[in-house]
Amino acid sequence: MKKVNIGGVPEHFNLAWYLTLKNGEYKAEDINLRWHDYHGGTGAMSKALREGEIDIAVILTEGIIKDIIDGNPTKIVQTFVETPLNWGIHVAADSNLKTIDDIKGTRAAISRYGSGSHLMAYINAKNNHWNLDSDLKFEVISNLDGAIRGLTEGRADYFMWEKFTTKPIVDDGIFRRIGNCPSPWPCFVIAVREDFIENNEEELKTILNIINQTTAEFKSIPSIDKTIANRYEQELEDVQEWLSLTEWSQSVIDEKTIQNVQDQLLNLKIIPKKVEYLDLIHRMD
Repeated sequence: MKKVNIGGVPEHFNLAWYLTLKNGEYKAEDINLRWHDYHGGTGAMSKALREGEIDIAVILTEGIIKDIIDGNPTKIVQTFVETPLNWGIHVAADSNLKTIDDIKGTRAAISRYGSGSHLMAYINAKNNHWNLDSDLKFEVISNLDGAIRGLTEGRADYFMWEKFTTKPIVDDGIFRRIGNCPSPWPCFVIAVREDFIENNEEELKTILNIINQTTAEFKSIPSIDKTIANRYEQELEDVQEWLSLTEWSQSVIDEKTIQNVQDQLLNLKIIPKKVEYLDLIHRMD
């Protein structure tokens, strides 16, 4: 049986992976797919791909594009979630900061440099016409629990994370959300180490076929909203809203979208150069 390591954030977006694993669908195809939670998000997964800890990652589009350009020996094989990620902008509940204007020049909590929380702080700054050199400051906090501590203790001032994931923290009176910042592109892609693609393309096709069948039918799974609400401790109406806004994908990210991501990252000085489409993408024939 072929052992394959895959990583992702332990969030509702990835429930389809849990369901297919629970059903034994990969083992039925002689693949021992092992899921690894990465609470540190995209930066932690990029590092794990580089170091060979995982073969596959379900990872933020902008983060993995940056890291491939920076030398990560990985390719994007497919879009996983087609819709943008809706990033909530949060402060501590008792913070004096009330608006987006108030957080200009203050410290953004980020899971690590190169993470989504880091890169989207630049997008938010650009959207609000801030000076990218003087109006952005960062405090590394590792993960969501670190952000709770960092904002509560005053080590950082605001934190950007997917708004439905953080809504229970807002409901509990720990965070206060002062705004939203949708990513200007599809949010999650499936990225695979190049050496794994080269040596295991048939197994990779099998894995993608299995997950794509489930995501294509995901919204029609009986009581899926209740399953998500229970597993991720979210309010049912929040889950139903999230499901109405979210679309999965079963196809490779297109060249126009890749160019858009690179244009914006280059404009923000997050990447040093643009690269060719096929330097980032591997087409599964």
